Amino acid sequence: MDTLRYFTRTNRWVWSAIAVVLLWLVLALVTGRWSLASLSGITLSASFLALAGLGQMMVVTTGKGNIDLSVATVMTLSAYMGMLIIRGSDEMLFVGLLATLGLGIAVGLVNALLVIAVRIPAIIATLASGYILATATLLANRSLQGATVSPLLRQFASGRLMGIPNMALVAMALAICLAIILRKTAYGQQLSAVGQNRSAAALAGIKVNRVVATAFVVSSVLAAFNGLLLGAYVGGAFLEMGQPYLLQSVAVVVIGGTLIFGGSATAAGTLFASVLLVLVVTLMQIMGLPRGTQDMIQGAVVILVLAMAVQGGAFSRPKAKAKTA
Repeated sequence: MDTLRYFTRTNRWVWSAIAVVLLWLVLALVTGRWSLASLSGITLSASFLALAGLGQMMVVTTGKGNIDLSVATVMTLSAYMGMLIIRGSDEMLFVGLLATLGLGIAVGLVNALLVIAVRIPAIIATLASGYILATATLLANRSLQGATVSPLLRQFASGRLMGIPNMALVAMALAICLAIILRKTAYGQQLSAVGQNRSAAALAGIKVNRVVATAFVVSSVLAAFNGLLLGAYVGGAFLEMGQPYLLQSVAVVVIGGTLIFGGSATAAGTLFASVLLVLVVTLMQIMGLPRGTQDMIQGAVVILVLAMAVQGGAFSRPKAKAKTA
């Protein structure tokens, strides 16, 4: 029992993974389809949520209740920017990608400046920058007239490799990369140290402000690329297209096992939690439940998974396992 408890504390992603399996079985019973192929469409939708969630995870890990509320508007503006710059031409795709990268870096740096230099709480700072970006999106919406998506980008966003959606492969690759960064690199160790105790991290020689700023930049860059890919997948850009990812990106981070007060993150858990939320929505849509009922059930599922994790000790920081003679 102690070994199991230690495992769940050090591998908090396991709770969201278990919930995914259970809900998939329920969905298979409801639809009568038991093949893994039935998860294909779900993983595709979950991939866009995972990209937003993984960026959000980096910000949350910095501690002090940091959350990036500009994610939704960055996604929407990025989609519009891609349509306006690329204009359906594969030749302009590289320029569009550079513009997307620039947007993400710029927004991330502004958010970091407001939080670090001006000392505005992250929730307020990113919400304010999100409002500014929303105004820019309205202007872009007026300028967007008949713009089409790059065929190459759309093919990538909606394509599959050996039956697996390309976007799912992108999400998994990103989760693996971030997991390696968090566990195996100096930056990952510094990020965890900053999230646990900033004063102690500073005394240890860690450049706290640089670590926090990097997390905000990563979040914004991932949101920008996510918006560009989402726009390519749906075939255009529209107002509020990133809005569903605002609170859900925070939900998948917490459900996945990242500590909301910072200091410890799990990329695998964020990935599994993204699939979990999409599974919940899909199941409720199949059952034809009203929107209000769907919202209530989503909240109940979040509470249930978190309750399982708390009971399993997943939300206390792992302690070193005692050695026996």
